[in-house]
Amino acid sequence: MIPAAKLDRLLDRFAAIESEMASGVAGDAFVKLSREHAELAPVIETVRAWRAAQSDLKGAEALIADPATDSEMRSMAEEERAELKERLEGLEHDLRIALLPRDAADDSSAMVEIRAGTGGDEAALFAGDLLGMYQRYCQLQGWKTEILSLSESDLGGFKEAMLEVEGRGAYAKLKFESGVHRVQRVPETENQGRIHTSAATVAVLPEAEDVDVEINEKDLRIDTYRAQGAGGQHVNKTDSAVRITHIPTGTVVAMQEEKSQHKNRAKAMMLLKAKIYDAERRRLDSARASERKTLVGSGDRSERIRTYNFPQGRVTDHRINLTLYNLPRIIAGDALGEIIDALVAQDQADRLAEYEAEQA
Repeated sequence: MIPAAKLDRLLDRFAAIESEMASGVAGDAFVKLSREHAELAPVIETVRAWRAAQSDLKGAEALIADPATDSEMRSMAEEERAELKERLEGLEHDLRIALLPRDAADDSSAMVEIRAGTGGDEAALFAGDLLGMYQRYCQLQGWKTEILSLSESDLGGFKEAMLEVEGRGAYAKLKFESGVHRVQRVPETENQGRIHTSAATVAVLPEAEDVDVEINEKDLRIDTYRAQGAGGQHVNKTDSAVRITHIPTGTVVAMQEEKSQHKNRAKAMMLLKAKIYDAERRRLDSARASERKTLVGSGDRSERIRTYNFPQGRVTDHRINLTLYNLPRIIAGDALGEIIDALVAQDQADRLAEYEAEQA
């Protein structure tokens, strides 16, 4: 049974947040309140629906128990009671999921970094396939995407790509894509029809806001240089490319996609904040790893998470032993949601089981 006192505290906190926001608070305080409000809103909606269903159930049971209720009304009340019990069961499950401790970054936008791994040109082509897959998936979610950086290979693929995904909750879904993606197929350059195995690594970072990470300008070394194109040819006659080094952590980011040095610097700073924020989150997660590690939520980038087998038209996610024979629609991005939704559901089930075991 979900403790009523816990739900009352949530309702009181939600009312207090709305009151504070209406009072004219501004700056970082308003940003933090807005985040908490957005995080609590769906939980509060479920709490209210659950309590309303409980109240309706009590009303139906009172009618059934009342000797003065005529047979037709009692029959209707019994039907309603059966429906309400089923609805309450679903709402209680949703509420237990909603009350689980959440990743603070789940509501954030995200950055998806794709790097070609073993397999040479074929790995770079596969990295390009993954980029297209994520762009289409994000489009279907209603999220805005922008390519922050792109390093092309000789045959048209990408050695490295960085995609910004702007949309509430983007990180919550895309974070399960972090890891090694493996492809098995016959490359276009293969004359004898042999299947090659190549790989690409995906890293998903939550986009950090100013309230998430504070960077002191004194800790930065900023270098500018002339942007280079594929093959080393100059694509710009001015020093518009920017490289920023965060001296305390040794984190280095570079940006050269824009012709404007100012725009490249802004994008590089955004990426730097995301990397520092992600590193700190990883440090904290590592400290808690001995206490808790879910099946699909580890985000280990060296872990092989998925195989795309083109000859068999098969995609297998190794973390949850899910195999789908729908490769063309998955790699196109149209059916990627089937895998991501299964991963989200498994993660919720794992965390719910852990939480209830702790409470027992």
